[in-house]
Amino acid sequence: MNKVLILASLIAMTHIDADAQTFIGRQTPKIENRTLTPEALWAMGRVGGASVSPDAKSITYNVSYYSVAENKSHTVIYVINSDGTGERLLTTAKTSELSPKFIAGGKKIAFLTADSEGTMQVWQMNPDGTERVQLSHEKEDVEDFTFSANERKVILIKSIQYGKRTKDLYPDLEKASGRVITGLMHRHWDEWVENIPHPYVADFDGTAISGAKDMLEGEPYECPMKPFGGIEQLTFSPDGKQIAYTCRKLEGKDYACSTDADIYIYDIETGKTKNICKPEGYVRPAVDYTESLKNQKVNTEAPVVGGMTFAGYDINPQYSPDGKYLAWQSMKQDGYESDVNRLIIKDLTTGECRQLATGFDSNVDSYCWSADSKRLYFNGVWHGETHIYTVDLKDQVKQLTDGQYDYTSVQLMGKNLLCARQSMCEATELYTVNPAKGTVTQLTHENQYFRDNIDWGTVEPRWTKTVDGKDLLSWVVLPPHFDKTKKYPTLLFCEGGPQSPVSQFWSFRWNMMIMAANGYVVVAPNRRGLPGFGKAWNEEISEDYGGHCMDDYFSAIDDAAEHLPYVDKDRLGCVGASFGGFSVYWLAGHHNKRFKAFIAHDGIFNIEQQYLETEEMWFANWDMGGAFWNGHDKTFRNSPHRFVDQWDTPILCIQGEKDYRIVTSQAMSAFNAAQLRGIPSEFLCFPDENHWVLKPQNGILWQRRFFNWLDKYVKY
Repeated sequence: MNKVLILASLIAMTHIDADAQTFIGRQTPKIENRTLTPEALWAMGRVGGASVSPDAKSITYNVSYYSVAENKSHTVIYVINSDGTGERLLTTAKTSELSPKFIAGGKKIAFLTADSEGTMQVWQMNPDGTERVQLSHEKEDVEDFTFSANERKVILIKSIQYGKRTKDLYPDLEKASGRVITGLMHRHWDEWVENIPHPYVADFDGTAISGAKDMLEGEPYECPMKPFGGIEQLTFSPDGKQIAYTCRKLEGKDYACSTDADIYIYDIETGKTKNICKPEGYVRPAVDYTESLKNQKVNTEAPVVGGMTFAGYDINPQYSPDGKYLAWQSMKQDGYESDVNRLIIKDLTTGECRQLATGFDSNVDSYCWSADSKRLYFNGVWHGETHIYTVDLKDQVKQLTDGQYDYTSVQLMGKNLLCARQSMCEATELYTVNPAKGTVTQLTHENQYFRDNIDWGTVEPRWTKTVDGKDLLSWVVLPPHFDKTKKYPTLLFCEGGPQSPVSQFWSFRWNMMIMAANGYVVVAPNRRGLPGFGKAWNEEISEDYGGHCMDDYFSAIDDAAEHLPYVDKDRLGCVGASFGGFSVYWLAGHHNKRFKAFIAHDGIFNIEQQYLETEEMWFANWDMGGAFWNGHDKTFRNSPHRFVDQWDTPILCIQGEKDYRIVTSQAMSAFNAAQLRGIPSEFLCFPDENHWVLKPQNGILWQRRFFNWLDKYVKY
C-alpha cells in the first residue's frame, strides 16, 4: 500500500540468493510462435543500479537473472562504455555481486559479495574484473555502502538487533517460538521487526575498511528506513566532514502512526547530530492516533524551520557539488504517505529553505544536482508518462524528454544524464540524455533478444469524460497483430497504491504485454487518486474509496465497450492488486453484470478488519479518516464485504501469507464468502510470498492460474 510501490515497476524487487549453486546468467530461450510467455518473462535480465566513472567514460551496473528450474536468482556486474560499446561481464562467482561503484579515480570498482565465511562484504576489483580484494571484514553482512568524495571515509549499512527476543527475557527457554509483543509495528512489510539497519562510518586507507562506528549507537531507530529505503538516504558532504541522513526517530505507536521522517546532519569528527527539519528542543505534540492526523495540530501548528514546515516524510538528501546547498525530497503533512513529494533546497549559510519545481504539479520522484550547482535534474510523472525535467535555482522548470516512456532514475554523467527507462512495451534499459540537445541514446540492450524474437502489442492513450465532467486518461493495450475488425475479450486493469500512477511502467507479473499476447485488450485508467494530474485529482481518493475513483472505472470500461468496436462488451474481465484488489472486490458488488470474471490479488475485502490488521497505521488513519469506532462511516460503509450479497460473478482471490500490509485473512474471507454464496471461486495462496510474488516458480504459477481463470470465464 506504500506509494513507493513503486514506481520502478518494482525494478523487479530482486530476490537475491547468495547460495546459488550454479552460475545463472543471460538467457536466450526458444520463443515458440514469437509469443510472450511467463517463462520468457522470467528469462529476461533485470537491469538494476548503475554507477558512472569519474571521467564519465564508463558505467558499471547490476543485472539480475532468474532460474526457474532452481527457483533462484543471481545478480551480476557489467561494465559498458558511455557510448554503449564494449559491454563486459565482470562477475565470475556463483554468488551474487551487488552495488558496483567506481572508486580510486575510476581505476577500481567497489562492490558487495560474500566472503569465504558467507558474509556480504565490500570488495574491490579492476574495471576488467581482475585483482579482486576484500576491503571490509565485518562480523555482520554489509547491506550497502557509499564512499566520501576523498574516499577516506565510507558508510556501511549493517543490521542490529531491535528489542529483546524471548531468549533474552528467558534464557532457559531458548527453543521457545513465542514472541512477546509490547508495541505496534511489531512486524513490517514481510518480516517481524527483530533487526533494523544502522549506518556505520568507517575509515578507508585505499586497501582496507576499518574502525566502523555506529552513527546511531544506542538509538532504536532505522536508517535507511524500511521497507524501501536504501543508501540514497545518506550522503557525504563534498568535503567529507559531514553526513546527511534520513531517519524517523519514533518507536511503537508513534512509528506506526506517523510519517514524520527528518533530515539529520552528523559531524564525523565530533559525532554530534543536528536535526535540520525541526528547531532545537522541539517536542512532538500529543495526538490522538485513532483519528487522522489531517486535522490535528501536528500539521496545522508544525514548527517553522528556514521559513518552511517539515511534518511528513523528508528523505534522500544530496549536497550541491559546491557545498552551498542541501537538497532533499519532502512531504508537508504528517500521516500522509502520498502527499506531494516536494523538492527542497536549504542554503547552508543562511539557513533559508525553499521549494523548487513549484510549477510542476506532481511528485519529484528522484533527482540529482548539475556539476555547477546551478540546477537540478529530476524525474516525475505527468499524464501517465514519467520524464526528465530540469529546474534552476530561480525555479524555472523545463522538460527534457518526451514520448510514451517512464524514466525511472537520473544521475549526472559528465555533460549528459544517465537514466533508466522503461515502458509497457519494454523492460528497463539504461539511456543517456543530453540536457542541451534533448537527445536520448540507448546504452544497454539487455533484452534485445526478446525484443527481436517476440511479437509485441501496442499501447494507445484514450481520454474520456468522467461522471462529473472531468477528463480521464486510460491506456488501451492492443494485442500483437491487432485486427480492428475483430472483437476481443477485454480486461479492466485496476491500479494499486492506491496513489501510484498508471504510467508507462513495466512489470514482470502485472505485465500488459503478456495480457495482450494472450489475446486480451486491456483498458488501464488513471482513475481519481493517482499522481500526474494535479494535487486535487491525487487527493480525491482519501476517505472516499467507494466514490469517484470507482465511478472512473465504470466510465473507462463503459466508454471502451460503447465506442471501441474491437472491444467485446459481452466478454469483459476485471483484475487488480493491492488497492486494485480492493477495487475488484468492490466492483464485484456493484458492476451490474458488466464483467464475466474477477481477479483480486492482495486486496482489502473488509476495511474494518484491515484497519486493525495492517502495520502502517498512518495509512489506515489518513485514508479511512480514523478508527471505525469513532464514527468514520463514509469509508467503512463502502467496505466490499458489505456488498457480498450482490456478488454474482466468478472470482479468483490471490494472497501472499508474508504480506503484512494486507494480510491473508482478507483474501481468505473473500474466497469463503464466494464459496458460501455458491459463486465459482478459487483461492491461490503463497505461504512464502509478500505483497508481491518474487520467486520464479511462484511467478509462473501465478501467470498460469491468472490466464486459466480468464480463459475459462472471459475468453471462453
